[in-house]
Amino acid sequence: MNHLELETLLNTKLSSGAIKDYCPNGLQIEGKTEITKIVTGVTASQALIEKAIEREADAILVHHGYFWKGEPEPIRGMKGNRIRSLMKHDINLYGYHLPLDVHPELGNNAELARLLDVEVKGGLESKEPSIALYGELKEPMLGTAFAQKITRVLNRKPLHITPEIGDSLIKTVGWCTGGGQDYIELAAQHHLDAFISGEISERTTYTARERNIHYFSAGHHATERYGIKALGEWVAREFGLDVEFIDIDNPV
Repeated sequence: MNHLELETLLNTKLSSGAIKDYCPNGLQIEGKTEITKIVTGVTASQALIEKAIEREADAILVHHGYFWKGEPEPIRGMKGNRIRSLMKHDINLYGYHLPLDVHPELGNNAELARLLDVEVKGGLESKEPSIALYGELKEPMLGTAFAQKITRVLNRKPLHITPEIGDSLIKTVGWCTGGGQDYIELAAQHHLDAFISGEISERTTYTARERNIHYFSAGHHATERYGIKALGEWVAREFGLDVEFIDIDNPV
């Protein structure tokens, strides 16, 4: 497949042009014209690039790419090494950030809900699409039991902050993968029983305790493995390309 054709197909599927972001979405580093082998992963780290080189991949497709708003512009140091490696081996880099977070079918939030058996009811924000969602557990359970389920599903033990009322039954849940911890305030305003995100801030602990809401910090990387994996599987299924998901371990 032509590399620009693939970008058009991805942009269309994820409606990337309609979503305001703080990084460019789409083809970020241009490589060879024809693509047959794609490596997908959460972040375009040097380790993922090296794996793609080993696999003789024509393209890398990630959730966390390059050129973030406010980052230093010079291409040097770690940033220079990454881009140099891609260009030396003629590898295309595609990155999709918020469009992949919010996609209702393949997105990070949608995939997390599917994995944790949560029925999506809507967005926590009034705008569309909402970055954070809420829904209901198909099987209500105590907070300690839900923490154990997250551990099994994501292969990562979450940090569980219990509310001041102690362990209690969870029926309704809000969530935002990655660095979405501050949406806990909206979750509390919706009177939800629990909120899940990837990262946690110092202030999040007190919000959870004082607003009587269970909070689970399940890891930025761990909560965002599944959107990019699903996107790659869609590309393989729809267009017959060889796509391989590679998970570079990250404890955060």
